[in-house]
Amino acid sequence: MERSDPKYRSFVQILHEELIPAMGCTEPISLAYGAAKAREVLGRTPDHVLVEASGNIIKNVKSVVVPNTGGLKGIEAAAAAGIVAGRSDQVLEVIAEVTDAQKAEIRTYMDTHEIVVRPAEGDVVFDIILTMTAGSDSVKLRISDYHTNIVLIEKNGTVLQSAGTNTAAGDAQGLTDHSCLSVEAIVDFVETMDVEDVREMVGRQIEYNYAIAQEGMKHDYGANVGKVLKNHYGDDVKFRARYMAAAGSDARMNGCEMPVIIVSGSGNQGITASVPVIEYAKELNVSQEKLLRAVTLSDLLAVHMKTGIGRLSAYCGAVCAGCASGAAIAWLNGGGLRDISHTLVNSLATISGMVCDGAKASCAAKIASSVDAGIMGWQMIQDGQQFYGGDGIVTKGVENTIDNVGRLGRVGMRETDREILRIMTGQPDPQ
Repeated sequence: MERSDPKYRSFVQILHEELIPAMGCTEPISLAYGAAKAREVLGRTPDHVLVEASGNIIKNVKSVVVPNTGGLKGIEAAAAAGIVAGRSDQVLEVIAEVTDAQKAEIRTYMDTHEIVVRPAEGDVVFDIILTMTAGSDSVKLRISDYHTNIVLIEKNGTVLQSAGTNTAAGDAQGLTDHSCLSVEAIVDFVETMDVEDVREMVGRQIEYNYAIAQEGMKHDYGANVGKVLKNHYGDDVKFRARYMAAAGSDARMNGCEMPVIIVSGSGNQGITASVPVIEYAKELNVSQEKLLRAVTLSDLLAVHMKTGIGRLSAYCGAVCAGCASGAAIAWLNGGGLRDISHTLVNSLATISGMVCDGAKASCAAKIASSVDAGIMGWQMIQDGQQFYGGDGIVTKGVENTIDNVGRLGRVGMRETDREILRIMTGQPDPQ
């Protein structure tokens, strides 16, 4: 693919939009970002706060530790952290520089101020609406479609910023059109690109995400899935790929204050798309250039598979990233387009039923399972084995199978998403 090709420029821009740093689970951090921005517009600390959030936001914030809060969880903690200590100019690293004194202030603010949480009305899957009041002043701020997309800022009834929202899955407003992505085009791009066009952003992903994986293996986080896997399976590379990725999630889901580089709006997906590939690159002793190409391949394949599903869904996003990492591992071992395509189909056929029930400690175990499916998909091809069109949701052609997975996650699991939320919030069986 020539650098002058519009697809080439789109691929580089997609990477710029996707590979951004975030500290902590991105949904509570998005909420903290909005809260910090709203407080800045208000000009003082609010007396009252109303948070209206879509079901997927509630699901993903409910059980995860908000970093730099001293172990607090939930929407109220994320909003309070943004109000008390957030710096909106740091975007998804909005609460990266919280002092010990501010941690105490966050708890005090939660104890002395009312933060009301309600389900958002409407069908926008990713929706956060913050309303803050202080005396006679009020600010309303809305983030929709993706984590940094502020579509409304209103102060005392005057609209300061306004943009549309997107209720459908697929490309969110303001982002590069993903329709240019295909497995064949991604492989072409990765094999012919000027590595300097991705070196800084992918290199940072390799550095950040491997560092948090190492942190997860060194210390006690959540259920310590990474350590459990290492203790019971050993150090062979196919197990290291699983346990190091899981360890990164162990740390991230349980309050680690280190940043990660996200993919498809998710730090867990950013870790899953990169850390297993890094482990295989180390085992194979490949050049830094080849590692950069392999991680880029994994990132773009993960984005491609996730696009049809949407940013948030009942479909576990780690599946897309785990299958993508398996395909990148196949490429590192000399596989071409055919091997990559079959690896994706085999792995998607294996694990596409895994649900997302919010961000929490067990995400690490789901990551390990997804990476395992990705590696097995590649191992099947090594032995001349594959799943064929007509085997369940598998259809002849990798793009057709990816389309089926998008339909499954976006349409087929819509009611599953609602039921998961009802279960998580203790609502009775509607039947």
